[in-house]
Amino acid sequence: MKKGVDYTGVCVVYFCHDGKGNFLMAKRSSKARDEQGVWDIGGGGVELGDRVEDTLRKEIKEEYCTDVLEFEFLGFRDLHRVSNGHKTHWIALDFKVLVDPKKVKIGEPEKFDDIGWFKIDQLPENTHSQFPVFLNNYGEKLKNGQ
Repeated sequence: MKKGVDYTGVCVVYFCHDGKGNFLMAKRSSKARDEQGVWDIGGGGVELGDRVEDTLRKEIKEEYCTDVLEFEFLGFRDLHRVSNGHKTHWIALDFKVLVDPKKVKIGEPEKFDDIGWFKIDQLPENTHSQFPVFLNNYGEKLKNGQ
């Protein structure tokens, strides 16, 4: 059984920032599970028995090699989409996360080709299909709470 396909998956999604108005995104590699070559924010599935906060910290450590300094829960999204020909359903728990930009680096080179820091009004155009929904839901909160 595969989460998100055979049953509803739960995931954390995070938009990391440096506290100075810069936001971190990663470019998905050709070996990424889906949506290769696009810029994306971070995320990962919550495993049975794991706490959401622990998953958030673990995923950021794995993907960006840094610790969570502080985080803010933004809200949740009920995501229905087609991925690799399969209908998927995820509940995304969305966070804004402060990290130390000096410590950030690619921790999963098989999944990401590049990382970059962007201003909220100067984000890359080629982004993950779910990113516009994230921005629509939280854009004002992100702009006002840097």
